[in-house]
Parts: sequence; structure tokens; C-alpha cells
Amino acid sequence: MTSFDGLAHAEARAFAARRLPAWTGNDPERLAGFHAEDAVYLDPAVPQGVRGRPEILSYFRRLLGRNPEWVWTSTAVRPLEGGFLDYRHASIPAARGIVECGGVCTVTLREGLITRNEVFFDRSGLLSAMAP
Repeated sequence: MTSFDGLAHAEARAFAARRLPAWTGNDPERLAGFHAEDAVYLDPAVPQGVRGRPEILSYFRRLLGRNPEWVWTSTAVRPLEGGFLDYRHASIPAARGIVECGGVCTVTLREGLITRNEVFFDRSGLLSAMAP
């Protein structure tokens, strides 16, 4: 029998609730603090990933600096072995109005810190709203 070492639903929900204000609050230092020193972060803009907390912090500074007013909310969580799945919604101000999009991210943890975070969402609406 395989043992489950992920977060229970309530723990995953609490972790997401602590972390998302750093995304929404444009606080890259706080956001990077949720990651282990050897963490890996991937999203549609960096599918090859960024590795290690210093590189992740540098990426978050650029990303949040370009999107200071976006709002991310967790709409649901699902416990997974080693962490959880976080379903999200974003409201992102762009040149042509507010872009609303949904997505999901996998969060793998070790000793309460993120070791791997993979973010998935369709950014085509955002890219077209930013086009000149």
C-alpha cells in the first residue's frame, strides 16, 4: 500500500491562501520565500524553467513588475502525492481591458517549501489583449 505524503485538503487550501497574496500584492521577495533554495519554477513564459531561489526571485521581480495590478485567486485545491494541485483564476489588466483566465499549477513541497511549481494556463487572451 502506497502512503500519501501530500497535504490534506485544508492544509493545501491554507498554503494557497498564504501564498497567493504575494502574487496579487506584487511582492516578489515574499513569493520567492515560499520556495526551497533548489526549487524549480515553470510557466508558459518559461517552459524550460528557472532553477534555484535566486533565479526564481529574479524572474518574479520581472514578472510581477510587468503585472503589478493582476489578481490571482485559488478556486479549488486537490491533494497530490508530495503536494497539491491549485486551480486558479486571474484577472489581468491589459491594454485592451481586463483579461480573465483560469489555470492550474502543481505544487510539490519538501519541509513546507516549494521544490517544484509548474503553472499551466492559456495565455492567448492575454497576449492578444497586449498586442498593439
